Amino acid sequence: MVEIMRYEASMAKRWDEFASQSRNATFLHQRGYMDYHSDRFADCSLVALHNGRVCALLPANVEGDTLWSHRGLTYGGWLLPYKHFDTTVMVEVMDAACQWMAANGLKRLVYKPVPHIYHRYPCEEDLYALFRHQAALVETNISTTIDLTCPLPLDRGNKSGANAARKAGIQVGPSDDWQGYWHLLTSLLDERYDTRPVHTLDEMCLLHDRFPGNICLHTATLDGELLAGVVMYLSAPVAHCQYIGASTRGKDSKALTLLFEHLIDHYKRLGFRYFDFGISNEDHGRYLNAGLVKQKSRLGGRGIAYNTLAINL
Repeated sequence: MVEIMRYEASMAKRWDEFASQSRNATFLHQRGYMDYHSDRFADCSLVALHNGRVCALLPANVEGDTLWSHRGLTYGGWLLPYKHFDTTVMVEVMDAACQWMAANGLKRLVYKPVPHIYHRYPCEEDLYALFRHQAALVETNISTTIDLTCPLPLDRGNKSGANAARKAGIQVGPSDDWQGYWHLLTSLLDERYDTRPVHTLDEMCLLHDRFPGNICLHTATLDGELLAGVVMYLSAPVAHCQYIGASTRGKDSKALTLLFEHLIDHYKRLGFRYFDFGISNEDHGRYLNAGLVKQKSRLGGRGIAYNTLAINL
């Protein structure tokens, strides 16, 4: 009933059409996003056919004898359609995929399901199918998320900080100053953490040009000086913070607090269900940045788990 095929570039249009109509895919699963870093990952995405028709997609790459739920993406388990697909079909898909992987010399699957906040309709059939194959939880990262249908208020300190920043004349809103913000962000990461953004400026501009409705920049400025910024990844129903940064003056003047107040209200008014600050972990979830979690929770966010599971074939 179910056949598994390895994705080929000639299937790009068919892949994108299916993903755009999936109940749990986001723009990250479009080939224009997945393939921008094809030089870093050996793509081994899978296509599942049920009675000859595409019924599920698995964004993935291969390293040695392991199939990874694509390492270039934050999440990306099986992408599923709204209709003609239930748990019985998912079990068949997972069974067939495990057989295909074993037949092709693979010994392990590392799988990152799409977190439930990104689902446009309930979509956790894959978790049951993973259980059937004795999948083990190998990593959990905690993100901090606001439910915009009933947001918790900013705490007293953040309210006061946002008001002070507003009175000081700090301006917040959308921006096209990608170069200026990337210079600020890169300097901050280098000075504070001895690291760099995952994306280069050229890559970020390329992705923004490909997905202008999904990737945008918001900044806080005072008298022309860039104080803080946030790169937003928009995948209805989630407005997700991808890169957050503030200069020393930006922190001291509470520019970032005012910017977050603006963003939360902005995306609530646009009808997004969730505002996701992103994870606060390092070392594959083992280290929790407690201070960062507290900062986000004081803005009204609460925890959402980003899990990774593994199957030994």
